[in-house]
Amino acid sequence: MAKGVALSVFSCVLFAFLYYYASLMQPLSAEAVFGWRMLLTMPCAGLFLLYSGDWRLVKSLFSELKSRPLLWVGLPLSAALVGVQLWIFMWAPINGRGLQVSLGYFMMPLVLVVIGRFLYQEQPSRLQWAAVFFAAIGVGNELWQAGGISWETLVVAVGYPLYFVLRRWLGSDNLGGLWVDMLLIVPVAAWFVVSVDLPLAAFEQRPVLWWLVLGLGMVSALAMVCYILASRRLPFSLFGLLGYVEPILLVLVSLILGETIKAEEWPTYIAIWLAVGLLVLEGVKQLLAFRRYRFNARR
Repeated sequence: MAKGVALSVFSCVLFAFLYYYASLMQPLSAEAVFGWRMLLTMPCAGLFLLYSGDWRLVKSLFSELKSRPLLWVGLPLSAALVGVQLWIFMWAPINGRGLQVSLGYFMMPLVLVVIGRFLYQEQPSRLQWAAVFFAAIGVGNELWQAGGISWETLVVAVGYPLYFVLRRWLGSDNLGGLWVDMLLIVPVAAWFVVSVDLPLAAFEQRPVLWWLVLGLGMVSALAMVCYILASRRLPFSLFGLLGYVEPILLVLVSLILGETIKAEEWPTYIAIWLAVGLLVLEGVKQLLAFRRYRFNARR
């Protein structure tokens, strides 16, 4: 389990570093950075699927296209949803909107609790409902102080849950489905790279960009591989808890890049952080209960 924890934390650190890394790639636009990331990450992820034996998931999904015509529409929609998320992750730190996107990552688990209750008839615990209550306070403060939640926060907080729901409905919620999503994103990514006037002009102006682009692909692929390996080594509840490390690091990166939390925004962040803290407490309780169950089952 220790290796799983280390891999999970390391993947979060790599994703946070990737958040900062995007700011180093001037004068490339956020769209070009996103494009290069996809063009280099997708083949690396494919090699990992081949090496791990999970390529069968890709073959299975493609084989279902004949018997399930719905996939011809569902898969492009799935790719579009995750493509927007991958794009905004590169766009936000370059354009000084890192904190807004980070807040979206904090709010996303709370949206999933609500979706689980009303879409899948799950029964949230008291702590989960308390977390939703604090999140509502945070959202209310944002509506009152700023006149609304930023579109960047909404894209992450609502967009990612919609993506998860769609993948679950399509039956593509596995590594093979994610790779197919990236494959479908590649044409758009390539267009972002070549659509600008003189696509290689930035590299001639700043030759170090060749190495930075190569590093972008390597860091992105390594982060994804570590994330996948951690998910296989850890209990689901613990893996979910460690996922909260990433948005905390994203906030720190945003502050390092010069963004600030305004005084009127602090109640929103404090309320959301309290909500996340309650979800963490709930996860710890579930993890301890799971360990007790395993211990009693062995006796």
